[in-house]
Amino acid sequence: MPNTAALAKTPTHVRIRALGREMDIEYSLISPEKRDADLIVFLHEGLGSASMWKDWPAQLCEAAGCRGLAFSRYAYGASTPRPPDEKWSVEYMHDQAREVLPALFEALGLQDEKPVLLGHSDGGSIALLYAAMYPDAAKAIVVAAPHIFVEDISIENIERARVAYLETDLSQRLARYHDDPDSAFWGWNDIWLNPAFRHWNIESYLDKIRCPILALQGVDDEYGTLEQIRGIKRIATHAKLCIIERCRHSAHKDQPEAFINEVTDFIRDLS
Repeated sequence: MPNTAALAKTPTHVRIRALGREMDIEYSLISPEKRDADLIVFLHEGLGSASMWKDWPAQLCEAAGCRGLAFSRYAYGASTPRPPDEKWSVEYMHDQAREVLPALFEALGLQDEKPVLLGHSDGGSIALLYAAMYPDAAKAIVVAAPHIFVEDISIENIERARVAYLETDLSQRLARYHDDPDSAFWGWNDIWLNPAFRHWNIESYLDKIRCPILALQGVDDEYGTLEQIRGIKRIATHAKLCIIERCRHSAHKDQPEAFINEVTDFIRDLS
């Protein structure tokens, strides 16, 4: 295993304008000196942040010979927090794909790149939407435990997360990775438990994706069934599926080496 502590650069901020406002986005570059290497953009989960990935992005970039960009979305990590009275819309992931990613890439001078997007959970859904909305903008996408529609198992466990946040030390644990854990948690939790969100579905976007797709999911995912990635394959028939044994919702935590091996092989095959 490489010494990855030195691979991730110190997180910094860039100011962008999106969603009708200016916001500061926390980001970290991995191996930026590899200018001719593919760029992997890491899109975190619904309660994630740039720092919550820990050193897994650096491990993957080292194994695949790539550069990396990890960032915290608006309301997460050390990015601009969400005001307490601001509620996310049902299409918040559409907004991230349509507005925030292009604004971030432009602010970082990456607007002419064709990156590989790697998204986990909500981040996987955002990657799918971005590749559908901008069919020529991504070289490929890797989606781990993505959502393409809402299932009962998702809602049941998000309801359990709400109870845990109110009754356990979950808030304190999230504070290790978010300057304002309430901003991160309630933005995500409130919209997923909004009755209007039960109709959220992005299947109609999938046939617009032209780039290669690797869709992975753990057999024991507590936030979605395997119908999520199988549904991708039914519509975007060129997608490659990978089902990971002894794995729950977060493959980069439960099966980090298996995940790295799958993604590394996938990226090398792009050539």
